[in-house]
Amino acid sequence: MNGYRLAVDIGASSGRVMAGRTDGDELDLIEVHRFRNSATLKAGHYCWDVDYLFNEIKYGIKTSCEMGFKPVSIGINTWAVDFVLLDEQDNRLTEAVSYRDARTDGIMEEVINTYGKAALYERTGIAFQPFNTLYQLLALKKLHPKTLAKAKSFLMVPDYLHFLLTGIKTNEYTNATTTQLVNAFSKRWDEDLIAGMGLPVKLFHDLKLPGTNIGPIKAELQRELGVKLDVIIPATHDTASAIVAVPEWQTSLYISSGTWSLIGIENPFPICITKAMDDNFTNEGGINYRFRFLKNIMGLWMIQEVQRLLPEKWTYADLAVASKKTNDISTVDVDQRRFLKPDHMIEEIQAACRETGQEVPTTAGELAKCIYVSLVASYEKAIKQIEQTVERRYEKIHIIGGGSQNGQLNQMLANRTNKTVIAGPSEATAIGNFLMQCISCGEIPSLEAGRALVKNSFKVMEYKPQRSDHAYANKI
Repeated sequence: MNGYRLAVDIGASSGRVMAGRTDGDELDLIEVHRFRNSATLKAGHYCWDVDYLFNEIKYGIKTSCEMGFKPVSIGINTWAVDFVLLDEQDNRLTEAVSYRDARTDGIMEEVINTYGKAALYERTGIAFQPFNTLYQLLALKKLHPKTLAKAKSFLMVPDYLHFLLTGIKTNEYTNATTTQLVNAFSKRWDEDLIAGMGLPVKLFHDLKLPGTNIGPIKAELQRELGVKLDVIIPATHDTASAIVAVPEWQTSLYISSGTWSLIGIENPFPICITKAMDDNFTNEGGINYRFRFLKNIMGLWMIQEVQRLLPEKWTYADLAVASKKTNDISTVDVDQRRFLKPDHMIEEIQAACRETGQEVPTTAGELAKCIYVSLVASYEKAIKQIEQTVERRYEKIHIIGGGSQNGQLNQMLANRTNKTVIAGPSEATAIGNFLMQCISCGEIPSLEAGRALVKNSFKVMEYKPQRSDHAYANKI
């Protein structure tokens, strides 16, 4: 077997360092270190603690060495859109403000009114979300113009973590596309658009593709950690990494299910037509310049918040069981901005039901059932929109990520859409990260070979449409 490679996968609620290797026939992936993550209030804004995250990454590297894995490379992926700015001496000028922060309120609407929605979509193909990096940068310009004037480098969160490891500043392509500042057709920073928005073009670095080896970790880190390893950029946007691990990409829709639910297809070209814009679909960059034509749906964030707020201790499995025992209750529009970061998720759900004259969920089971039914309704709507846009029907839905383990939700989706749901692998993002490191070094010859390796290495669950309320799954 080849040496181990470390895939660092950091999401909005947790992070993990995974050690992986392959013998060419199967992939072996082991969790080395897991840690919590959350945005906390700092100087009036919700921010990610990137220094804490970097220390956890270093701890994961140390632990992998102590476990005898002798890692040879590392790559980091995180969520999209968030960033830091550095000054001329490479000191951090800004915190990594969370996309859930309210500083962007009203900014997107101002841009649409002045620039034009169609004009922006035709250039970038990116859906209009109030937290897009474009609006975050414009909010910074509005609130702290002197800070923006001092800035010399723009680094998204995984770019910054790679910089801390190597001292090298890069912008990775798949994550950069989520900024709404990359041209969907040239696949480069749209300098005319950036300048037209009154933002400094000089901030942005040349885009690097997934699989780029940017060199070894810094000498001082080699001494501190006791290992020399190369940093190989994966698809640093977690969804882009996850899609790498979808083995049946040509025959199925996918849902990358976690805090957010990203539902879509992999496409060889961007779809920047009016219907796609009106349905708020995005064209995010993928591996080998493929596009992830997808819709961003609120996802399991709502159930995470409900679990956190319930007075008793409930696991996600407990909530799924309780919801299964509960009759269908009210539904809410999970894509409403009110659920992005409410003061109290349970009260917000109840208020939404009350406002629409529906029964108000009160028990844990009722709240979970409301969320699950509402998510499935949103999934079904998005699936129909995709099929109408590309004029094709898909028979399967492949769910990857942590949410793929929710059998209750998977069966409900199969029943509602009358499609077969294939669930797994749950660690798709880390797997995709690892695959790109292996492809970069020639251990795996191609993306197709990597996907075949995933299919050989991980069991998935299959959920068939059925009328019964009793969920079942078959291993395949």
